[in-house]
Amino acid sequence: MEWQEISGSSVLVPRYPIAVIHFLGGAFVGTAPNFTYRCLLEELAKEGYAIIATPFINTFDHLGIARNVLNRFEGILERLQTNTALGQGYLPIYGIGHSMGCKLHLLIGSLFSVERAGNILISFNNYPVKKAIPFLEQLEIEQYLNLEFTPSPDDTKLIIKQDYQIRRNLLIKFTQDNIDETTVLKPILDEKYPTLVALQTLSGNHLTPLSQEIKWETGEVFTPLDAVGQWVKQTLSRDLYRLKDEILRWLNPGRM
Repeated sequence: MEWQEISGSSVLVPRYPIAVIHFLGGAFVGTAPNFTYRCLLEELAKEGYAIIATPFINTFDHLGIARNVLNRFEGILERLQTNTALGQGYLPIYGIGHSMGCKLHLLIGSLFSVERAGNILISFNNYPVKKAIPFLEQLEIEQYLNLEFTPSPDDTKLIIKQDYQIRRNLLIKFTQDNIDETTVLKPILDEKYPTLVALQTLSGNHLTPLSQEIKWETGEVFTPLDAVGQWVKQTLSRDLYRLKDEILRWLNPGRM
């Protein structure tokens, strides 16, 4: 099972897929999801989930980005259904987003007609421009240029409240994540689908989904540096695999 590039997206299709995941990463790191989120996505693929990871370039037009990644996803899915095992029967489709990727999935699920068995929203972030772009708030440029994302954070919340159509949702936040806004999102979704929204708080931080396998080879003599390296490896791996297990448990409770 190897990554393929199709229409600019990264695709990983297991031999016997049981579902499809449309993955959208965070701003900037979402430009190459098969590298930045490689470990997490490959672990999900090993469990039978076909991955379509759509990269995007961040602009102020978040609605335009949402429309673009959805169009690309649907074109790739149609192609895969024609040429691969994805076309051998019905497969549920799930959205997984991290940080800004959550906002994009929420816009897609609110403003476009899509079929989704559910969404997994990790470390939701809906900051305004002055907080999202480093140093902009200190420079006070936005008050002169009137810069803001489209839709704005307030408009995004209103759109979700009025139009979000995806009933089943898993929200994940991390204990050491100081830019997460999941606690703002959950009451909005609870009001729409009170019995179908789950929240899990896991150990880790905003970058946990990007963690990679660290290969730390010790020498003939185990040194204090080796001890630190092993501790870092175990900590990162532990948090990442807990995230993976929680995702799999929610996707298919009967398999865990």
